[in-house]
Amino acid sequence: MTERLTRDEMQRIGKGYDPVAARSLSINTDCYRDPKFLQIEREQVFHKTWQFMCHEEKLRKPGSYFAMDVQGQSIVAMRGSDGELRAFYNVCKHRGHELLKGEGKTRFVTCPYHAWTYNLDGSLREARRSELIENFDSKDFCLTGVQVETFCHLVFVNLDPDAAPLAEQSGDLEKEVMSYAPDLADLTFGHRLTYRIKANWKSVVDNFLECYHCPVAHKDFVSLVDMDTYKVKTHGIYSSHMAKAGTSQNTAYGVEGATVTDHAVWFLWPNITLMRYPGRGNFMVWRFIPTGPEETYEEFDFFFESAPPTEGEMEAINYIDSVLQPEDIGLVESVQRGMQTPAFKQGRYLVDPEESGMSEHGVHHFHGLILEAYGKACAK
Repeated sequence: MTERLTRDEMQRIGKGYDPVAARSLSINTDCYRDPKFLQIEREQVFHKTWQFMCHEEKLRKPGSYFAMDVQGQSIVAMRGSDGELRAFYNVCKHRGHELLKGEGKTRFVTCPYHAWTYNLDGSLREARRSELIENFDSKDFCLTGVQVETFCHLVFVNLDPDAAPLAEQSGDLEKEVMSYAPDLADLTFGHRLTYRIKANWKSVVDNFLECYHCPVAHKDFVSLVDMDTYKVKTHGIYSSHMAKAGTSQNTAYGVEGATVTDHAVWFLWPNITLMRYPGRGNFMVWRFIPTGPEETYEEFDFFFESAPPTEGEMEAINYIDSVLQPEDIGLVESVQRGMQTPAFKQGRYLVDPEESGMSEHGVHHFHGLILEAYGKACAK
């Protein structure tokens, strides 16, 4: 059943929010704690936005497939024998059993339950003993498709059949990403970090979208980048977070001989970050996935010029895993605990008119998109 917000609930959540960040209150903490809001987000956000699946390298060859979950919906993308990339709900049309898990290569898809078999274009190839029943037409039992798009050499899916293409929705994002990462097509998967965090997914995104906390909480990180060059720009469904690498020795990880000298980060609504850090050719995709009203699963994929990662790349990964992430996880879990008290319901955005990394206008931009999605669930 579709979850709805009353007008009073919508007014309470957004009370004090202003389109101008410098005079706005943040959104109410109820939407970080109440399970009702997570259900609305599943319906109005995650099931209607473009979700990252994998680098295109996983799906280049005919017969290759990749399966994933999108907030309770099992989805699989497959490269057909005709070279076409398609995506489907990953369920058999006989009894609903999941068809494929993980990633791999296959000539056709056979259900593990009753062995109904599908071609890579989603058409039903064979239904065992179906000749014994009446009025059976295989054309009525094709897999149900979902939208799939290759964007910046990354594969995304969208469960909303009416959604505009990601390339169209995201304006200049593709141009920006490819200008900073022209080698993205040639990079290969190198490593994955995962975390389970005791905080609402929006708390995690909020923290990511500002570096006001960086000089206080991330002493090593601020030695890696030149904070005086850090700029945050908001555009439609994404924001960019750019800085030059620091010119002096840093305490995060070694960048000697680096070919990448920019800290280039993009947040893509609603829960994806695309990143290029100082070092050798690299790219990272970070996803914040809600698993409960106050729990988030993070998946952090690294792509490099070659695999496995070099010693220097592992040093950078270990810095993120053992220093940067624990620092951020401690922050957002503390914020989530603070939201349990009656002492905090809303805060202010610290906004720098120069749009520096020390400003929280990126968080304000994200909250505006959240409120817009909530508005679509508001009872008429």
